[in-house]
Amino acid sequence: MSMIFCNTLYSSSLSPLTSTPTKPSRFPKNLKARAQFQSMEDHDDHLRRKFMEFPYVSPMRKQLMVDLMSTVENRLQSQLLPCNLPPDVRNFKNPNGSAEASLHIRSGQKSSPIDFVIGSWIHCKIPTGVSLNITSISAFLNSSTKAPNFVVELIQSSPSSLVLILDLPHRKDLVLNPDYLKEYYQDTALDSHRQSLLKLPEVKPYVSPSLFVRSAFSPTASMLKIDAEEEDKLEEILRDHVSPAAKEVLEVWLERCAKEEEEKIVIGEGERMELERRDKSFRRKSIEEDLDLQFPRMFGEDVSSRVVHAIKEAFGVL
Repeated sequence: MSMIFCNTLYSSSLSPLTSTPTKPSRFPKNLKARAQFQSMEDHDDHLRRKFMEFPYVSPMRKQLMVDLMSTVENRLQSQLLPCNLPPDVRNFKNPNGSAEASLHIRSGQKSSPIDFVIGSWIHCKIPTGVSLNITSISAFLNSSTKAPNFVVELIQSSPSSLVLILDLPHRKDLVLNPDYLKEYYQDTALDSHRQSLLKLPEVKPYVSPSLFVRSAFSPTASMLKIDAEEEDKLEEILRDHVSPAAKEVLEVWLERCAKEEEEKIVIGEGERMELERRDKSFRRKSIEEDLDLQFPRMFGEDVSSRVVHAIKEAFGVL
């Protein structure tokens, strides 16, 4: 409205009072273009702020997700394109308002090893009376590098317990490529974070019911169930243990995997094709196992179809 109102006012002020011909001015078009651009920027900023609210989780959990997402975007800023998802995909609800989600996807520049970064939060009221809250950040690399991806996800359906998934999922067979295992997992001491968390009495290993999920993560993955007696204790564990571990794992990924090298390691054509085939298979299966099954139940067919289509497009598996 403001764009149209400003442009109408400006056009009216240029209307000739006499029949004397006047030279057309390009200024209104420039003004309109600037107003459109500013409107788009303002709307994009509003949607990003909406995503970064993480409105349904505890203060400590929100702070952790904001810190991680801000670190990813700030450190990779020159490598990332703006989020270009439609507004009704960036934030959406089901018809009765019992489920809401926000999605933030930024693709990588062509010259970057980053394929895309995706952040999301999902809130859903379950018929049993509890609420399911999922917050996640994942970063996927393209076939110009063989380095692992990054994922952190917190799944909560009780005020005092949650499931943590924190990992650099491998993209090469670890048995056939022992140097890969050494470079990204042994030399970085990634397993120390899982071991430290497991020393807490409230923390136990989490075993996913999905064989696919269990096969997709590395041997150093922190797939853990945190079961505290009180909410305050869970907040303490998140602050003192989960947050430092997540930030250190992210730092390893940013330094060892995502950094643009001055002298890039050349990936052979055969290896590149194998990486692309594996990446697409993983992404396609992830959507089939998770979103294709759960989103229609949470958000209905119309909303689900629109959102999943956008995710498939970003994942390159349409």
